[in-house]
Amino acid sequence: MNLESPKVSVDKSAQIVFDFLTNVKNFKPLMPENTSKFELMDDETFLFALSGMPEIVLKKKAVQSPTNIVLGAAGGKLDFSLTAVIESTSENKSEVQLTFDGDFNAMMAMMIKGPISKFIETLALNIPKHCN
Repeated sequence: MNLESPKVSVDKSAQIVFDFLTNVKNFKPLMPENTSKFELMDDETFLFALSGMPEIVLKKKAVQSPTNIVLGAAGGKLDFSLTAVIESTSENKSEVQLTFDGDFNAMMAMMIKGPISKFIETLALNIPKHCN
């Protein structure tokens, strides 16, 4: 299953956005309002839970400055990745798009497609508000 957030425009350089997103503690203000738990585990890993959903642990898997950050599931039953693609549009502007890739059976994909789409859209829309 592959889902994409809308592209969002950020009034910051690609490097500033990259630096913001590579610091996993910065995901806390990006989380949706229905986040019931957010916990830093180390400099590369955080745990979060949305109301009514199981806890998910994300770990920084790969970075390519200043254009790409890949977070992946760390343990658990689901294997997926969340990738931020950052594109410079001018010296002090960039665009960010989040993509979610996961290998799920048809029933699981049907159940999580809506909530995950909304989740990555919320994360993306919050980047311009909190990236500094």
